[in-house]
Amino acid sequence: MLRQYDLLSNCIEIALLKGIEAFDKYTLWALNYAAVANIAQFGGRYREEPIYVGSHKPAHFKDGPNHMDRFFSVIHENWDIIDSPTELAAYALWRLNWIHPFVEGNGRTARAACYYLICIRQGRLLGGEKTVPERIRANRKPYYRALEAADRAWDLGDWDVSELAVYLEGLLIGQLRDAAGSAT
Repeated sequence: MLRQYDLLSNCIEIALLKGIEAFDKYTLWALNYAAVANIAQFGGRYREEPIYVGSHKPAHFKDGPNHMDRFFSVIHENWDIIDSPTELAAYALWRLNWIHPFVEGNGRTARAACYYLICIRQGRLLGGEKTVPERIRANRKPYYRALEAADRAWDLGDWDVSELAVYLEGLLIGQLRDAAGSAT
């Protein structure tokens, strides 16, 4: 996890200089590789086989690259339109879990991408002892409920990650309060 966080911090610093266009498949591949190094043989590459995640059946692996291209397009095309601190981060978190583009480490990679987008939106690498991804891991039930709500909306033909965005906003506020408290 530290290896991925160090890489994530570097990626955030680069994006703060270059803008949202720095968020691309190469960034995700690197974050996934760092997340699963010494765990999985195929880290940092899109999966080429079917996988099953509980009751969720991710997109077919042959459709994965197309879904990922669309994923990045949604982020880039909406960056200047959606100014919520957490809505596009929520979209990234949900959509990466829905696509499940990697064999292993999808959750860790999705949480890293989510945090990347939160930090870029805030214009800085955020302080605080416990980051948003760590807060998600500490209490996953509301996280899973919010993902399921987004899935239900998608099944009905709607893109609605509002429950997940509100959930992330609460975690972000908690992290920022902790950072402010430790600064005094």
